Amino acid sequence: MAVDQKTYKKQAAVFQKEGGVLRTTDAIRAGISPRDLYSMRDEGVVDSLSRGIYRLASMPPLSNPDLVSVSLRAPNGVICLISALAFHELTTQIPHEVYVAIDRFTRPPRVDYPPVRVFKFSGEAFTEGVEIHRIDGYKAKIYSPEKTVADCFKFRNKIGNDTAIEALKFYCKRKRNDIDALMRYARICRVDKTISPYLEALL
Repeated sequence: MAVDQKTYKKQAAVFQKEGGVLRTTDAIRAGISPRDLYSMRDEGVVDSLSRGIYRLASMPPLSNPDLVSVSLRAPNGVICLISALAFHELTTQIPHEVYVAIDRFTRPPRVDYPPVRVFKFSGEAFTEGVEIHRIDGYKAKIYSPEKTVADCFKFRNKIGNDTAIEALKFYCKRKRNDIDALMRYARICRVDKTISPYLEALL
């Protein structure tokens, strides 16, 4: 059943108040019935970013819909490894899935799209180095460049040693780098002795 114009305007205002994006549960809590929400989707009034997350179709296209979708779907997760490298322009790789870190005691997020690769971190390795970035107006937790490079060496057996070394080379070429911070995170990740020889050769 189609949503009438008056109802649409009211519901669109609810979406706009929340930045154009709502989870199903939040939409229902705000007074939008599941039937109306699905009608809005079927009519193209809203787009489905991921399971249970909708965005007004009239809004400008997202520049990075995958990171936005995962950040909204997994608000307690942190974008990490190759996805974080790509965000910080520290890799030539194009990630075909979103790499996200979660606390080791947390259940993996259920994300049907985009493809997600989950890594379990613990303690300071999970909590330290988290930055909040705004992507198309939405908040996304992403590890800092220094923490990401350290993580890549920690998980080099899973993402490739070449990827970690390339990231370190790109990082060292930056005008703004913080080697002290990099080594602090390397110690947290217990890879300081692994990174040191590469750093000595690059600096």
